Amino acid sequence: MAFATRCFVRAASSAAATAAAKKLIVKHVTVIGGGLMGAGIAQVAAASGHTVVLVDQSDEILKKSTKGIEESLKRVTKKKFADKPEAGAEFIEKTLKNLTTSTDAVAVVHSTDLVIEAIVENQEIKNELFKRLDKFAPEHTIFASNTSSLQITQLANSTTRQDRFGGLHFFNPVPMMKLVEVIKTPMTSQKTFESLVDFSKAVGKSPVSCKDTPGFIVNRLLVPYMMEAVRLFERGDASKEDIDVAMKLGAGYPMGPFELLDYVGLDTSKYIIDGWHSLEPNNPLFAPSPLLDKLVEEKKLGKKTGEGFYKYK
Repeated sequence: MAFATRCFVRAASSAAATAAAKKLIVKHVTVIGGGLMGAGIAQVAAASGHTVVLVDQSDEILKKSTKGIEESLKRVTKKKFADKPEAGAEFIEKTLKNLTTSTDAVAVVHSTDLVIEAIVENQEIKNELFKRLDKFAPEHTIFASNTSSLQITQLANSTTRQDRFGGLHFFNPVPMMKLVEVIKTPMTSQKTFESLVDFSKAVGKSPVSCKDTPGFIVNRLLVPYMMEAVRLFERGDASKEDIDVAMKLGAGYPMGPFELLDYVGLDTSKYIIDGWHSLEPNNPLFAPSPLLDKLVEEKKLGKKTGEGFYKYK
């Protein structure tokens, strides 16, 4: 009996070791999109020892992205290495050595383990990108999208690697926010899912898993909350100022819903809610807002345009 038990334990250990060996350990990362999210993802990946290529359409955009990363790293080191400035300088140098840029996505994906897309929130543009890169990336390469509102399944269907496709939803600002939502579609393999979870941990984040449902976890709860605040204001039940104060002092939120809407961008919020409404037109949580539509039409998109629900100098 003891012999049989030992054999069983050895067999189980061997099987576990084989499974672990098959799981992809991400070393080389390609981030598509040099905006705030893409640059942030590139920064945390490079800072954690990964070899990173940040891709965008022009050198001008990439220079701006690199400058933003350098400034962000300086802020990080002031806190992390407050008493050790030399160690901070070394940390910045090592991080930047791990990071290169390119305007040619096709040319750089041939040697990457993970492609993270963080471009404009547009289904057709994302699909076209993944379809093109799918032809040139190695078979083992995992594709992931940082989308906050689009279905991962639909993006995966633009490729031939649906089993090696998932969602990696980081939060802004990426270097500061600890959460990553790891999204598994019905086609995502367990190996791919585990590799994405491991990568999230490797870059210092706390991953949570979710199925491919609209908005995943955070935005599925957050966006309807913000929209209900707008409806409350539209009905004349309370002023936007009082609603913001109530949620900050009563619920302990750092920002009220109208402040948050202006920070996120009213056009972004409208795009998300319109997309969900088209998927589930009878869901009252996803009903459009006439006031939000009006503000977006008037180009009052929030802080980025100087006016949204509030005016900004």
